Amino acid sequence: MPATTTEELLELHGRIRECTACPLHKTRIQAVPGYGPVTARIMAVGEGPGETEDREGKPFVGAAGQLLTRLLESAGLDRRDIYITNIIKCRPPGNRDPEAEEVEACSHFLDEQVSMLQPDVILVLGRHALSRLLPGAGGRVRRGERVYVPLYHPAAALYNATLMDTLEADMRRVREYLADAEAERSRRAAAVPIGAAADDAASTDQLALFE
Repeated sequence: MPATTTEELLELHGRIRECTACPLHKTRIQAVPGYGPVTARIMAVGEGPGETEDREGKPFVGAAGQLLTRLLESAGLDRRDIYITNIIKCRPPGNRDPEAEEVEACSHFLDEQVSMLQPDVILVLGRHALSRLLPGAGGRVRRGERVYVPLYHPAAALYNATLMDTLEADMRRVREYLADAEAERSRRAAAVPIGAAADDAASTDQLALFE
């Protein structure tokens, strides 16, 4: 697990809330950094905040967020164990698509979040997140020890119920990816000499980050 502390993640959230790098800061109510524990093994990345998220300051708390919670629960996953964020942290006016310059201005924040949390699995929700994280990819991608899982954005299933079965099936596979990551971690640990593993015993901050 990463050595990142809750305080370090809070500091990043603070910088996101104060960001004025693109024009979206002029129309937002507030920036929406992310939500979840510093120990999360799964990160979910969507497009950007909507009206409810802009008002409450938390990602995926509207109708799409409620569906995401149900999908996670159907796969035996607890939303409280997952870190959720977006490729952009401020709501575009009228919920329009984010522009390339806005995504670019925000991109380093997402990179920092991934680097800090070091999740085993990243759920890539929707085409904008796919374009940012997996340009040109059409399916699951493994990069080093991390698996990127492209999924339909939950909002799409709200407008097209035929996507629900695919979303549910894809979400169920996430538990398999976590099990694979755990097995790989165990194999690596078994290959490390006992003395060399001593530093791994140092505890890290296990406090959940729910602002």
